[in-house]
Amino acid sequence: MGLTPVLVIHGGAWAIPDDMVAAHLYGVQQALDVGWRVLERGGAAMDAVEAAVVSMEDDEAFDAGRGSFLTRDGRVQLDALIMDGASLRAGGVGCVERLRNPIKAARLVLEKSPHVYFVAEGAERFAAEHGMELCRNEDLVIEREVKRLKEAQATAATTPTNSAFAGPEFGHDTVGAIALDMHGNLASATSTGGTLNKPAGRIGDSSLIGCGCYADNQSAAVSCTGWGEPIMKLVLGKWAADRVKEGRHPEIACSDAIKYLKARLDGHGGMILLDPNGRVGIAHNTPRMAFAYKSIHKEDAGVKIIIGG
Repeated sequence: MGLTPVLVIHGGAWAIPDDMVAAHLYGVQQALDVGWRVLERGGAAMDAVEAAVVSMEDDEAFDAGRGSFLTRDGRVQLDALIMDGASLRAGGVGCVERLRNPIKAARLVLEKSPHVYFVAEGAERFAAEHGMELCRNEDLVIEREVKRLKEAQATAATTPTNSAFAGPEFGHDTVGAIALDMHGNLASATSTGGTLNKPAGRIGDSSLIGCGCYADNQSAAVSCTGWGEPIMKLVLGKWAADRVKEGRHPEIACSDAIKYLKARLDGHGGMILLDPNGRVGIAHNTPRMAFAYKSIHKEDAGVKIIIGG
């Protein structure tokens, strides 16, 4: 008999406004349902995390896919990574502008290329060569984000540096999913549109192995969200996975990671963590975080969807 499957997802950690809470709850519920259908029929963790992230990329409530935050010049640039805990194979794309679902392109990189990472036009060309349809960048832009960018740039004009836009009150709706399947394999996937008003070409933690995304059957699967630069500097995902491998419960490792992020670099964000035994850790130091998880352990039946502390 196989292991009990577990699926954990997040839709960002920041000061989610009251009028956006319902949309986030709905979005993480839909993604959880989609990914869980894969796991409950015996599907692979890789397929489950990809399906869950695609669901959130297609949901305009999140900073992934259509509806993402805009760059300084008003365009959408997307990053994504997917990683297989059984083989340590990974695929990532960065700064893509013509892909509705960058996580699908990341999966193609993992499966169809000897390389790990493609960026910009090269990533788009690779995806197209392997059957993905390219879209116009304008198709990924929505009016809400055009307005949000104008407001941010007006504020930036009176602010000495752009560092203010890294605060927890600004959106970090990066999406991610981690899973354990019935075969005992872990997987992780993370996708993002990056930070609001970012310069063209900026890549954050979400699509970098060990930073915002990591999976290893010998330790843990992890996905992060929040202010990317501090997370990158600490290689925070791998840091937390290593603590699990050393014997810490994922709940403790997750909490310690977020405390470390704050103490060392005054960073903020959130993390979801899952070990090979199906134990879950979730932590954040932002006002709110959208996340959901599901397993069929007797002591943890059904679905739990929570926003907030």
